[in-house]
Amino acid sequence: MILIAHRGNINGKIPERENHPDYIKEALDQGYDVEIDVWRIGDQLFLGHDGPEYKVDESFIKNESFWHHAKNIEAIHYLNNVKPNYLINCFYHQTDDCVLTSGGWIWTYPGKPILSNAAVAVLPERIGESYDIGKAGAICSDVIINFK
Repeated sequence: MILIAHRGNINGKIPERENHPDYIKEALDQGYDVEIDVWRIGDQLFLGHDGPEYKVDESFIKNESFWHHAKNIEAIHYLNNVKPNYLINCFYHQTDDCVLTSGGWIWTYPGKPILSNAAVAVLPERIGESYDIGKAGAICSDVIINFK
């Protein structure tokens, strides 16, 4: 089971720290994968949920433990073409029930059915105990420590 810290959160939401490179590194250091929100503005990369907040370079985002949520069209095109020969596991969505990541995972909207071990259960804590995530191959959560 792959455990993914949503925006770097491990033990609850800390909005003022989400997507900050130092916060993300803390989650990585504790052994978690991390979902990050990536923006491309002009020729620059940024992290941030509601908008571009933290400027980063390509070397930062080249991490096999990242799940790159492209926040604008420019970001998904860029992430899908990072070279040379480096697979960025990325996806873009709005309110779709699920989307396929470039790494072949089914990123599932919170509360939607988890039907295979290729699916990521996203924010199951928002749904509650009735949400069946038993088949999930990965979980992305703000309280990922609870799934260890």
